[in-house]
Parts: sequence; C-alpha cells; structure tokens
Amino acid sequence: MANFSKEHIEKARWLVGETRKNGGLAPLDVERFWHDQDEAAKDPFSKDIKQVPLGIFHSWEPVFDELGIEEDFWKFENDEKWALDLKKAYNDKAEKTIGRRILPESPRPPKQDCYPEHKKLHDVFEARNIWHNGSWWLEQSANTEDELKALLDRVEGRLGNLRGFILPDGWDDAKSRLMPRGIKPQLYRHQRGPCTFATSVYGTENMIFLCLDNPELAARFSKLILKTMLGIASILDEEAGYSPETAPKGFSFFDDNCCLFNPEMYELFGYPVLKGIFERYSPSPGDSRYQHSDSNMVHLLPQLGCLGVTGVNFGPTLSVLEIREHCPKAVIYGQFAPFTFSRNEEE
Repeated sequence: MANFSKEHIEKARWLVGETRKNGGLAPLDVERFWHDQDEAAKDPFSKDIKQVPLGIFHSWEPVFDELGIEEDFWKFENDEKWALDLKKAYNDKAEKTIGRRILPESPRPPKQDCYPEHKKLHDVFEARNIWHNGSWWLEQSANTEDELKALLDRVEGRLGNLRGFILPDGWDDAKSRLMPRGIKPQLYRHQRGPCTFATSVYGTENMIFLCLDNPELAARFSKLILKTMLGIASILDEEAGYSPETAPKGFSFFDDNCCLFNPEMYELFGYPVLKGIFERYSPSPGDSRYQHSDSNMVHLLPQLGCLGVTGVNFGPTLSVLEIREHCPKAVIYGQFAPFTFSRNEEE
C-alpha cells in the first residue's frame, strides 16, 4: 500500500465534502480529465501519468435506458435512421454530462462498399448463431460422444478446402472491386473463447464430463478448434493482402465459461488454443493478448499469467492484488460489473 501524505489526506477530505455539497457529484474538470485519460491510455504503466486510465468502452446497450425507450435490438440493427437519431440524442446528453460524444453517428458504408459476409468458426462446427434474450447464443450441434466424433470428422474434411467453405459466392468479385480502392476485408482477431465455444457446441455438462472421461477426444476437439482458427485467420490475412510477416498482431478472447474448467481441464482444453493463437498472432511482448471472463477466475490466473496476457477483464469479485500476482503486465479493464455501470444501478 502507498504511504499517503497529510496533503493527500486533506485533499481527499475536501473532495468528499465537495461531493456531498454537490448532491453526490464530484467536482470535475472535464477537459483536463479527458486529456489525462488519453495520455494515460497510451501507457497505463507509465510513472508520469496523472490518473489511472478509465477502462471502459461505450456500446449501444445503455441507449434505451438512458433515453427511456423500450429496447428493440432488431429495429436498432435494421432501421439506420432510427438508430442514428437515438445515438445523436444519447450523445447530446453525454456531451453535457461528460464532455464527449461517445457513440458513432456516421452512417454505415453503402452495401456496394462491403464484402459479403463469410462463414465463421461456429459455421465450420455446424452451430447456428441465434439472437435470444438480448444476446447472441450458439445452438448445440452435437449431443453425444459419437455425434461429436462425427462432427469432428466433418470439420477435418472441411479443412481441406477451408477457403472454399468460408468465403461466399461473390467474394472474389467484391475483392477485385474493393481492394484497388483500399477497402480490405476485416481480419479475424477476436473469438468467443475455446471453453465457451465448446460448451455451446457440445453442451456444458457434456463438455465437463468429456474432459474427465475421454481426454483424448477432448484434446482432439481442442486441436481442431485451434487448427480451424489459424486457418480462418490465415485466409482472411491473405485476402487482405498480408503475408505472415506483415499481418497485424494481437488477438482477444471472450471466454466466460472457462471458469467451469479446473486447472487440469483448462490445461488440456483451453490453454493450448490460446497458446497457439498467441504464438502466431501475439509473439512479441508488446502484442495484445486479451482475455475477458465475467467470472471469478482465481483458479486459472497462473495459466493466464504463463500465457502473458496483456489485458484482462474478470468478474468484480476478483481483487486487483490477486490479478497482479499472476498478470503483472496486464492492463485491468474494470473491477466493476458491466451492467451495473451501463444501467446506472446507483445502489
């Protein structure tokens, strides 16, 4: 713990008093805050920064609560004028409160300036992605060990011509039209983590028992996830004009369900996927290696530390000291439940 001087303590007492007088709002120089925030974000570990960077991002979810409008995801996705009007109204309020317009107000590029949608990892593993209860969910595509073996056989078959499987009709025409204009296809640098992905494809209980009862099949599942991910990433790199040497670095995983795996199970299944991806796409110390898990991840921190993660976002019950013990060079993005923040649950 730091040794606070008398000056620090007096300043803290003044701040508390001013906050109480201001109805619970702390006095804030907004322009100075954002200037210091931008400087801190450049190097969160610098000894010269004036504040710890605020590790949040703003997405569309808070718009409805803030404006008092019933949430309608599909209309927000498909009625661009309505969505832009809501973003503008939200930004009008945000600008008065925090001094910045934080949601993008630019319209989407016209369809002729976009690549057709390609298939993704879940398509290779035959899992449908559906919108349910305010989020995207993968539907299970195998229910028994025999079904999983057959699924993995089909996945291996697709790897022989993965480019032909994931790229849709019209892709080459779009590429020949857009690449000369400098419009590149989006790269593959983010994935639902291997444990969460597997529990979706094969079922949560099934996956736990598979690691315990049939580790050879579990290891095969893990290896095929990694091989497919590397294949998709390599194809999209090449389509965008990059070689393995010039391809942009960094990769992020969102893996909430890895908390269900004990260290031995994670070592068998999840760890090899992250290790393989990071070795290919984050080989240098400064390359981004990000892990999000909305859970108490204390039992997997040693392995994540060995992977050299540079950014983490865990459940709010996990202390900074626990994270720092194993991930000394990781930027900690938040120690606060995200929906508590985005829904302004003041209590």
